[in-house]
Amino acid sequence: MKTSIPESWSPIILPEFEKEYFKELISFVTSEYKNNKCYPQEEAIYAAFNWSSFKDTKVVIIGQDPYHGTNQANGLCFSVKDGIKHPPSLLNIFREIETDVAIPYPESGNLERWAKQGVLLLNATLTVRAHEAGSHQKKGWETFTDTIIKKISDEKEGVVFLLWGGYAKKKTKLIDAKKHHILESGHPSPLSANRGYWFGNKHFSKTNTILKNNNSKEIEW
Repeated sequence: MKTSIPESWSPIILPEFEKEYFKELISFVTSEYKNNKCYPQEEAIYAAFNWSSFKDTKVVIIGQDPYHGTNQANGLCFSVKDGIKHPPSLLNIFREIETDVAIPYPESGNLERWAKQGVLLLNATLTVRAHEAGSHQKKGWETFTDTIIKKISDEKEGVVFLLWGGYAKKKTKLIDAKKHHILESGHPSPLSANRGYWFGNKHFSKTNTILKNNNSKEIEW
């Protein structure tokens, strides 16, 4: 597997590479990429860590697993490559941003622009087989990403965690709510959003209010 971990994340991530669960996980993932079409591209598996250093991470958004459609996933949760049609969840995210912070609906669904500002866009599972949602779940990725979430909670203060939907909300047990800010709502998927569990959560303005109160630069959503 093609692996490149930024220096600031290395003390947190590299020790996991030596553990037995991770060696078994990479053996599975290597086989999957060799024998099946998988997403994201190998070089983008750890993309969530490439744009913002551990020190500069101030917002964490947790997804479940990558998009499994053709050429959608780019290694950041909810994000797609430039020029790719926006999936329904991302479309609803942008609609909420329009009404919440009055930012026009963007042409590109590539969220690297958020990541560069200190937003960690972390899927719980970092890989998936093409057209098979959840196909790489429960193979070890969750152990790895839970470790990342807990390390952020343990070693930083004042991070805003955005937990959308039941799966993400389960991660509250990893986060020290006395040190950090947790904002929860329904998932932006049409099933949840159309039932009234997503629109109007104002998570984007609330996040910026928290950051401003912490004397931290607000996110340009």
